[in-house]
Amino acid sequence: MTSSPVPTGVPDEAGNGTGSVPIGDSTLVGATSSVGTDTAASVESFRRRLAAVRARIDAAARRAGRDPAAIRLLPVSKTVPEERLRAAYAAGATQMGENKVQEARRKAGSLADLGIAWVLIGHVQTNKARDAAALAAELQSLDSLRLAQALDRRLQAAGRSLNVYVQVNSSGETSKFGLEPAEVPDFLARLQAYPALRVQGLMTLAAHTTDQARVRECFRLVRQLRDDAAQAGTVGPGLLSMGMSGDLETAVEEGSTCVRVGQAIFGARPTPPQTGTGGVTAR
Repeated sequence: MTSSPVPTGVPDEAGNGTGSVPIGDSTLVGATSSVGTDTAASVESFRRRLAAVRARIDAAARRAGRDPAAIRLLPVSKTVPEERLRAAYAAGATQMGENKVQEARRKAGSLADLGIAWVLIGHVQTNKARDAAALAAELQSLDSLRLAQALDRRLQAAGRSLNVYVQVNSSGETSKFGLEPAEVPDFLARLQAYPALRVQGLMTLAAHTTDQARVRECFRLVRQLRDDAAQAGTVGPGLLSMGMSGDLETAVEEGSTCVRVGQAIFGARPTPPQTGTGGVTAR
């Protein structure tokens, strides 16, 4: 698979699966646009990009009869060098999403003077629970009781708590992490045993497809799971982290309260060579 633009359903901002939505500095319009691959570097460039993404969110919210202020934009900074993150922070990106615990730990150390709130959005192995508990302001990818137990133990020892979202594999794709939808009700009920974890809601990545109806179906499934869990009182405020650069409008229309956006803010990520093919793997 090459790094050609993919219009929607691309897991480019969460670390599960593959995909790429190259978005340039001058064109940040609909998800179907084929645009440039330049990377933002200056504070002003980041301000323009953040404003353009925010405008997309707000327009989608108004179309759906929702309050735009109720939808959070989480810039996803995975693979982006620290010096560019300083410019993004100066432009207003005070929260940043990271996929890998090790990368987040390195950046948190290098940028400690800024006070960035680091949000872990990728799969966290149980042996990384200590670092995750120490550095994360929020975890959006909780998907196992083993990890919940390890985090709770570390957090209680540190005298702190952590906001968490439960990740749902709404597409059924094997390339993605997350619970099967049928597992979600029991998992949420069991999380009550871990008081240091404050459940905020559910997170998902839509199917890796250009089929808008299929993408919407994924978001609707997770919204229904949230609604059911709200009836049971197991999902806290019932927030929904859904939508990325290529499908954020659909996610907002289906109830997302947090969109995770990387490439529309930071530009296309580098694509490493694919062994034996001479091509590149989209990310």
